[in-house]
Amino acid sequence: MPALRVDTASVEDRVAGITAASEALAQGKCIVLPTDTVYGIGCDPFQPGAVHGLLALKGRTRAMPPPVLVPDIESAAALVGVIPEAIMPMLERFWPGGVTVVVKASPDIDWDLGDTGGTVALRMPAHEVALEILRATGPLAVSSANLTGELPAMNADEALAQFGENVAVYFDSGRVGQTYPEAPGNSGSTIIDASARDSGGPYRVIRRGVVPLDSLKDVLEGEWAD
Repeated sequence: MPALRVDTASVEDRVAGITAASEALAQGKCIVLPTDTVYGIGCDPFQPGAVHGLLALKGRTRAMPPPVLVPDIESAAALVGVIPEAIMPMLERFWPGGVTVVVKASPDIDWDLGDTGGTVALRMPAHEVALEILRATGPLAVSSANLTGELPAMNADEALAQFGENVAVYFDSGRVGQTYPEAPGNSGSTIIDASARDSGGPYRVIRRGVVPLDSLKDVLEGEWAD
């Protein structure tokens, strides 16, 4: 079946597209959706084999598990059990937005994101279409929409050129990334590992992205290992 391309400027098309995407995700297929930073390729992490399929499409192994996008802090808390109090000021300041935080995942969650070491990388994107999709589908495992070694897609055309009919639904919201005009082109979210904070370990910088580290350090107390 040909991939469905959804013009999100049309409310009617967007609603129909979300229904089609929900059905595709339930079958373990992937979709492409906009975020505030880059376009992402996503799947339902609770569907057996779905994350494996996403990683295979990108040309990645289990050693590079995808982050999970959530529609709100409450959804994030359900995936980790209890959100560490130390990172709440950051979430309150930068969610929704361009910060991904790695924390310990709840051992009760039945999913397979890859070789995570018991952690999960979480983000709430600042893009209303992405949030509307996530509210309908629940949390999604989402990685940047690009083949390994290529630049992340900044519009639906670039994503379609890389994945073609291998993705079931493409949500077209035009070009993204304008939320962060001072960030370099094709910049993803800033990724911080806070999984060791409960045991007294430092924050670790996994990736420098659209949100400057100085801005994060202003709201996160504790040691940093850049």
